[in-house]
Amino acid sequence: MQEEIEERTVRLAVTGTKLTARALVNAIRMYLRHRANKKLNSIDEHIIGKQKIDELIKQNQGVSSMVVGDKGIRQFERIAKKYGVDFAIVKDKSKDTPVYTAFFKARDTDALEAVMNDYGAKMMKIKERPSVRAKLQHFIEKAKAKPKKTKTKKMEQVR
Repeated sequence: MQEEIEERTVRLAVTGTKLTARALVNAIRMYLRHRANKKLNSIDEHIIGKQKIDELIKQNQGVSSMVVGDKGIRQFERIAKKYGVDFAIVKDKSKDTPVYTAFFKARDTDALEAVMNDYGAKMMKIKERPSVRAKLQHFIEKAKAKPKKTKTKKMEQVR
């Protein structure tokens, strides 16, 4: 009789453990599914800054574009992020030198003006800066123009 009671108790414990393990696995699955859906919904609503062209067009707010030079594209991205402008950059590979086109939301026109003013000032500053190679060449010419020291060697005998 005692053995039978112990066996039933063990079976109940094992069954309860299986039930809680299954329930735990189902709860985790439901949580992950909920989290994935929530993440997808939040991505669609709140994309800010640099994004893909498809994501920018899907927002149905109109898109305007402008050509950005291939030099200084990183500066442009930094400045656009600084002003909180939503943009997408597309590279046109059909030409020999790649051409970058920046697309913006139409509602960001005021911020876009500020971005372009800042970007233009930054690019002008970069153009005015002398190149490092030119500076190096200048110093090499100066070094060549200096007279070289003559080395004289004398042997002395120690007595």
